[in-house]
This record gives sequence, C-alpha cells and structure tokens, in this order.
Amino acid sequence: MRVFVTGATGFVGRAVVLRLRRDGFEVCAWVRDEARARGQLGAEVDLLSTDAPRETLVETLARCDGVVNLAGESITAGRWNRKRKGSLVSSRVGVTKRIVDALLAAGRPRVLVSASAVGFYGDRGDERLDEDSGPGPGFLADLCREWEAATSPAAQGGVRVVCLRIGVVLGREGGALAKLLPPFRAGLGGALGSGRQSVSWIHLHDLAEIVVAALSDERLRGSLNAVAPQPVTNQEFTGALGRALNRPTRLPVPRAIPRLVLGEGASALFDSQRVFPKRLLDVGFRFRFPALDDSLWDLLDETHVEIGPIGKGAAVTGPRRARHLLRTATTLKSPADAVFEFFSAPANLGVLTPPRMRFRISRPSPMAEGTVIEYRIRVARLDLGWRTRIERWEPGRGFVDSQLAGPYRVWWHEHTFRAVPEGTRMDDQVSYAVPLGWLGLVANRLFVEPELRRIFSYRRDVIRLRFGIPGEERALEGDLASDTRT
Repeated sequence: MRVFVTGATGFVGRAVVLRLRRDGFEVCAWVRDEARARGQLGAEVDLLSTDAPRETLVETLARCDGVVNLAGESITAGRWNRKRKGSLVSSRVGVTKRIVDALLAAGRPRVLVSASAVGFYGDRGDERLDEDSGPGPGFLADLCREWEAATSPAAQGGVRVVCLRIGVVLGREGGALAKLLPPFRAGLGGALGSGRQSVSWIHLHDLAEIVVAALSDERLRGSLNAVAPQPVTNQEFTGALGRALNRPTRLPVPRAIPRLVLGEGASALFDSQRVFPKRLLDVGFRFRFPALDDSLWDLLDETHVEIGPIGKGAAVTGPRRARHLLRTATTLKSPADAVFEFFSAPANLGVLTPPRMRFRISRPSPMAEGTVIEYRIRVARLDLGWRTRIERWEPGRGFVDSQLAGPYRVWWHEHTFRAVPEGTRMDDQVSYAVPLGWLGLVANRLFVEPELRRIFSYRRDVIRLRFGIPGEERALEGDLASDTRT
C-alpha cells in the first residue's frame, strides 16, 4: 500500500510515517521544505513539494492507495487575532480542500484519513461525548466542522473517509508535554484555573496505531474519536504529571495568564471535553496506553539509559581519555539485517535526533569504514558543527563512529546488532569526555547527562515506532481492507 501524507514533518506526522514504514507501507510526504523534510523523515520516504503544480499532485495521488491528511498549524503557537485565525483555517480547511480536489481528479486513492479535533464538541463540561454527539459553540468547534466538511466531496465520490477527532497528544519532544515539562520539572506546575475541566488525551503511539487502523479497516468511516478511553480532569492530569516527575504541583495557573498570552486562544486550554472512543472500542481496537499514569511513565522513563564515570580498570574499548560511559539496549521485533540497513543510511540520522536539535548533514556519504560525515546540530541555542568518522564497519552486526570535531573532548559510539529469538537486540555504548576540566564535570552532571538521557530516550521511541517491540501486538486484528489494496 502506498500512502500520501500531509503534515508529515509535524509532531504527529513523524510518528505516523515511522509506524507506516514498520508495516511496509510506501510513503510519499507533501512538504514545504524538501531539504528539512529529508533530514526529519530520512531516506525511506519520497517527497513532493507543496509548490509542485496541481498536475504533479494529481499524478502522484494517482499512484497512491490512501491519503493521511495531518496538515495544520499549532492552535496554541500564538495569540489569536483575525490574521492568526485565518491561518488556522487555511492550514486546515484550505489544505484539505486542495487535497480532496486532487484526490478526486486522480481517481485512485480509496481511503482518506483526515485530522480533526475534539474541539468539535466545544465546551461541554462533564457531558459524556462520543461520535454521535453534536458540535458545540465557539471558533474551534466551527473550525473543526468546516475541516470535516471539506472532506465531504471525497465521501460523495466514493472514497472511504475517516475524520479523526484527536485529543491532547502526549509524546516525547513535542505536543503538550514539551510545553509542560520545563515548569513542572522546576516544581512550578499546577492546574489550569479550577482544574475541573475534562481533558481527553491520547498517547502518540496509540494515535499512530489508530491511523493505521483507519487506513486498513473498512468498518471505520466517518467521525472517529482518537482519544484514550479514560479522560481525566485537568487537576487529575496535573497530579499524574507531578507524580511521574516526583515534583510538587501546588501552583495553580490563573485563567488570566494564558488569556494574556493567547487571547481567545486560551479557550483551547480551558474548554472541557469528556470524550470517549466509542467507535474504536466497538470494532475491538486495543489501546496500548489506556491509562494516563502508564502513558506518562512510558514517556518520561529514562532509566534504560545508564550513564556513569568510567572506573579504573574498566573494560572499555573507547579512547583512554574518555571519562564517562553511556549504555542502553533495546529489543526490536524486526530482523537484524533490516535494523542495520536503517541505521546504515546517513539520511536516517536526522530521524533519530530530536527535531529541536535541527540536525542536518553538510556532506552526505555512504557509510563504510573510514567514511567521514559532517553535519550540524543545535545545542542550547548554539549552531554547532560535528564531524565523525566510521572507525569500524561490520554489515549486519554493528559499527563504531568517533568524533573528529565537535562539542565533546572525546566521543566514541559503538552500535551493536544481535539476533535474538524475539528479533534484534540493539546495544549502544558511548565513551565520552567533555572539555573544560572540572567545569566540564559540573556541566556534565547538570546539563550533559540529562540531555543525553533525553536524546537516547527519543531515539528509543523512534525505533520502537519504526520496528516494534516484543509483546506489542496489533491494535486491531485483520488484514488490510479490500478497498485499500492495489
């Protein structure tokens, strides 16, 4: 199955692309900046510029079996005014209309999975809401109604349309958590206003599974609530995040503060929507993360990344000047050759790096022993150059890269891939040292270690999405639906 994806470089889009690739879907992404998109999506995805003429878009869709439409600017990225509201509408309704027009002209894709949001229901207090509930009042509800209506011509043209009403998406390095973690980690977190408003949320991995299910199961059509089956109040959400971080949450946020920053847009934070995924449960969809505490633990746990000083006499293969050792291991469901092939493509290095680091390769080269790779990353708002060399290259088994120039005094990274009964065990071992003597030791404890934990936890999340982990069964049983086959 070949799938056309809009919004592929966004927080949700990146996860969806990885999940699609795990099942062997071919993916073509519609992107504004092809160079940036290649860095974020890697070598496995075809790209089409949004500046391409309509004829090219139609020709591309004519070779696709399905469309996933995730385009849309962030609701809470800035203060709402007339111009901002216009951008929110055009980035959702306008893009959807353009895709539907080209899709109908192409006559090929038989399924369209298009994003919407639980904002469709408006501010509804404690009312229990499912897909049969009507729309509510307000700008967000009107926007979602228009957004979904833009897909109607496709449905009328015989395309199976699924509109995902997505809740608050929880994932690493993006979405709500990215904004909440800094104050909560500092012990400054608290409920919004009264905290009584309902929050309908979804783990990013479950949302990616829902997209796959919507593409594959012909029983799913029309509106579909993409939320976990256990909504919570904002006060309960705040308490769960505080527990996960072991931080107090006693500082409530008055309504006036978000309203000062976002204006009318603060309604997205205070509106109450107690939404349930009735249609997903009716078809037997299994949520991997139905409970909030388990979701937050999964997303915030970094204990699998071990970092400590290298003791005297330790059996470490890296340079003698290294002072610290990082170790982490992940077992994946895919065979070692497939995992190694992914890691051996330089273009995929950006996929494994948090987007905030703005990874980009300056001089790409095929990986082999002796290959030098130059790239740039952003660390603490500094744009830094990094040059590495492949010191050892054993196809299917592992490789080693070392820093020739960059922010570390020493960096020696060993990647090992080993076949196990469940699939592949992948081990990372990094021997490193930071510059600046004793100041560097302080910086390592306060900044470098926490940052490395987050980077390698993000990396683990990416490969979980791309290759799957043992014990993670399909969320919805059954083969691809007949209307999506080539």
